[in-house]
Amino acid sequence: MSTSTIVEARADYRVLTSRISDAGLLDRQPAVYVAKMVITAAAFAGGWVALFAVGDSWASLGISPLLAFLFTQVDFVGHDAGHHQIFETPRANRLVGLVAGNLLTGLSFGWWVPKHNAHHAHPNVVGRDPDIGGGALALTFTTDIAQSRRGAGRMLARHQAWLFFPLLLLEGAGLHVSGVDDLLRRRDRSAALEGALLGVHAALYLTAVLWVLSPLRALAFVTVQQGLFGLYLGCSFAPNHKGMPILEEDGDLGFVHRQILTARNVSGGRAAAFMFGGLNYQIEHHLFPRMPRSNLSRARGIVRAFCAERDIAYQEDNLIGSYRQALRYLKLAGAG
Repeated sequence: MSTSTIVEARADYRVLTSRISDAGLLDRQPAVYVAKMVITAAAFAGGWVALFAVGDSWASLGISPLLAFLFTQVDFVGHDAGHHQIFETPRANRLVGLVAGNLLTGLSFGWWVPKHNAHHAHPNVVGRDPDIGGGALALTFTTDIAQSRRGAGRMLARHQAWLFFPLLLLEGAGLHVSGVDDLLRRRDRSAALEGALLGVHAALYLTAVLWVLSPLRALAFVTVQQGLFGLYLGCSFAPNHKGMPILEEDGDLGFVHRQILTARNVSGGRAAAFMFGGLNYQIEHHLFPRMPRSNLSRARGIVRAFCAERDIAYQEDNLIGSYRQALRYLKLAGAG
């Protein structure tokens, strides 16, 4: 990337940032977030009250989708805290993240934040974005990787488009395991605190379920609730980058072009914003990760106008169309 191109790219971002800042869209909204957290926490508690109200019955399985939904909504708040969208100080945001992630939903906030920051820095870049990496049985996003797979990994790659949604049922369990594995490797004071919170979560979660339900029903409840939790999380993140260009390197692209080129918005207005925690405005979120969730919809118009001025492709589709693009790409990449 030439020096003149770098200067031009930085100038573009300054222009866009100035427009966004002048509109007040980078200003934090702690009161809005406090209201959101109170409502979410009340609903979360209500879900558990509903389980106790139904009691030891197979009808309790009807509560598991509700709690899966509420777990994900809580983690959307944790996501915003990880980006320092909520409060001014890192300490306050970290506290929210630890409560939302480690304590309430059992996901390690300290493991997830650096992983997610790496994704934001290098979205869809091979070898640098952890969201398109993985082991032998992970999804593959390039034909070269698909061709290098052997055995079960090769079979999964060939059929990964069909297996994508079923595999998301394991996403929650995978996140739990990855977080615990990271804590065991870190072994520092921060890890000790996070581990203690994860232990409290596991104890309270299992105690509540086993207090209400017989062992067999408890097993069924946990399986369904955790499976749907992973599915909802995965379905919230999948439309944003899957099916968008995969980059071998990102050195030839400026920040603005890189973030817009690799992201896709999902249309749907307020309903989509609620269901996906604002992640449907993925382009705006990647350009301004610290922007409060409630401001993303207003930023969309400014960003689209900016892209039109500079002839930058701005990708947006409805939810079905976004999934269709993602699955089409997975099929092509997996075929090798």
